[in-house]
Amino acid sequence: MENKRNFRAEQEKILRSIDGENPPRLLLHSCCAPCSSAVLEYLSEYFRITVFYFNPNIFPEEEFLHRIDEQKRLISELPCKNRVEFTERGWQQERFYAAVKGLEHIREGGERCFECYRLRLEETARLAAEEGYDYFTTTLSVSPYKNAQKLNAIGEELAEKYGVKHLPSDFKKKDGYKRSIELSAEYGLYRQNYCGCVFSKKEREAEA
Repeated sequence: MENKRNFRAEQEKILRSIDGENPPRLLLHSCCAPCSSAVLEYLSEYFRITVFYFNPNIFPEEEFLHRIDEQKRLISELPCKNRVEFTERGWQQERFYAAVKGLEHIREGGERCFECYRLRLEETARLAAEEGYDYFTTTLSVSPYKNAQKLNAIGEELAEKYGVKHLPSDFKKKDGYKRSIELSAEYGLYRQNYCGCVFSKKEREAEA
């Protein structure tokens, strides 16, 4: 069986080549403040980052808006070497339902999630290309419940499609997930108990 790639090692090789006097621009897709915390702390040493909050999967709308507020608060409070900016694209829940049509009954972690990855990463790659970013990536791989191999495969495919570099990532490695929990506690961040979509919410409620 083919060995899995070490995306964290690949990322570190790229970071070592970066000119600290002229940091490149990174469009960083984020699903929520807790997942972005350790990632921002780490990557802001190397990049000028814009956090892109595009998550049409989030349900209900109140949850979506709460996560935006927490994301903005974290950006305003977290010390970073390079300035971090924020942009978002609104709820757009119909795009999520269209993307996962026919996959509604597949359990969390399967093909429905992969289509959701693609929806969010494609919007990120498109925006990165349109606005001249040097790289794009997502915070999603900080979670032990997200498939880093699939996330990176989609990212690389979209990088070729849109002509913008994808930053390989597996942010959970080297205690990245642990650090995100520590920072969430330090900043009092709201940590939701489900991924975000209505389907994952129902799964959690059924398990309770």
